[in-house]
Amino acid sequence: MTSPASTIDMTVTQITRVAKDINSYELRPEPGVILPEFTAGAHIGVSLPNGILRSYSLVNPQGERDRYVITVNLDRNSRGGSRYLHEQLRVGQRLSIAPPANNFVLVETAPHSVLFAGGIGITPIWSMIQRLRELGSTWELHYACRGKDFVAYRQELEQAAAEAGARFHLHLDEEADGKFLDLAGPVAQAGQDSIFYCCGPEAMLQAYKAATADLPSERVRFEHFGAALTGEPADDVFTVVLARSGQEFTVEPGMTILETLLQNGISRNYSCTQGVCGTCETKVLEGEPDHRDWVLSDEKKASNSTMLICCSLSKSPRLVLDI
Repeated sequence: MTSPASTIDMTVTQITRVAKDINSYELRPEPGVILPEFTAGAHIGVSLPNGILRSYSLVNPQGERDRYVITVNLDRNSRGGSRYLHEQLRVGQRLSIAPPANNFVLVETAPHSVLFAGGIGITPIWSMIQRLRELGSTWELHYACRGKDFVAYRQELEQAAAEAGARFHLHLDEEADGKFLDLAGPVAQAGQDSIFYCCGPEAMLQAYKAATADLPSERVRFEHFGAALTGEPADDVFTVVLARSGQEFTVEPGMTILETLLQNGISRNYSCTQGVCGTCETKVLEGEPDHRDWVLSDEKKASNSTMLICCSLSKSPRLVLDI
């Protein structure tokens, strides 16, 4: 994860069921400790007792400094993160977390915000809505779920929309005759100064990117809630060079740059290990990265000036990093 000096010890003080297979977890620090500030859309890295590291969005209001609240879906294909939280984590247990970071920033000055969420992707979006409500800003939400039992924070969202006079469109797959949530329509109907946000599974993000393809990049923001794209398996080895020390290491097939560095005693900050939080972003000095994350913009990826070493690999036989 991150270095010990940058982690925070927290205690699980409350576990609440918010929908089918979805729980929220309230985490509080030692008495008297004031938590770092965060902004809507932020996440924390959580180090679980089973050795797994995961990144989860904060859902509580950004002004709170005495607790962090995360909401987690029990993934049917869980590799141990969500399953541990749902089946083993109990009130009173202690967890180590990395401080909040934000790669999905809310533009608080936007005339209007159009928000799309799919499944557990509602978590950073709900945080944004709470902030927009505080600011008195206008917004609309388009939220897709498998069925009514899986809608997290439904009552709170309906109340927030009613108070703000905001549009809240809930799309339930089980009632939609196989049709997907319409993203193109709301994008086309929105004002020219609207800012768009989306958090959801890969299929939703691809539809969102298609719907917003003609818009300036500064008006289009998104975050993926699961693991990063893996692309085709990498069969070729490559060499990663640490520019500051001159050290060179071979990254073998099936290994990531981060894993290779850690195995060789090179300490690096990281959190999710899935390419969705951005903690491990590293400057590239030479070579061509094979980008496999959900954090960097298309412009950043095209520049090949930076990469996420937890998941991205190399298209060139040699990669020089600013480490």
